[in-house]
Amino acid sequence: MEKKVITKTVTETQREEPRGKKIVRKISGSTKVKEKKMTAREREELLVENFVGLQHAMTNMSIKFGALSDNISRLLEIFEESARNFMQGGDKSDNKDMLNKINSLLDQNKTIAKGLVLMEENLRRRAENPVPHFQETETQPQKMVSPTPKPLPRI
Repeated sequence: MEKKVITKTVTETQREEPRGKKIVRKISGSTKVKEKKMTAREREELLVENFVGLQHAMTNMSIKFGALSDNISRLLEIFEESARNFMQGGDKSDNKDMLNKINSLLDQNKTIAKGLVLMEENLRRRAENPVPHFQETETQPQKMVSPTPKPLPRI
């Protein structure tokens, strides 16, 4: 067993005179502490406790591995079933629903595109004629003349 060495140092300060003269006394010493050795019986008990703890941990680990292998087996079954369904053509009703939704999105996209084209044409017209044309006549001093509208594009 190991031996520990403990060193003690004590510093004592005393003031005897009013001027603050110090007297310092140091006490140093070391003591050796010996740990007692284990007996054969204590070692055997410690080994048995450690072995029982190890068996407990191994049992828990084997239970967890069993559960993991069950989960992996279920996951593989799901993949196999999915592959079988895919090879057989799958569910046709799901495909029809998906196609209907995609067609609906395409129709919405066309509507949005038409609106954007109309807005873009309107902005171009305004850019071409930034200042409104005013025409002065004798009866009305200022009259706003609007440009002739262009036909809408067909999409």
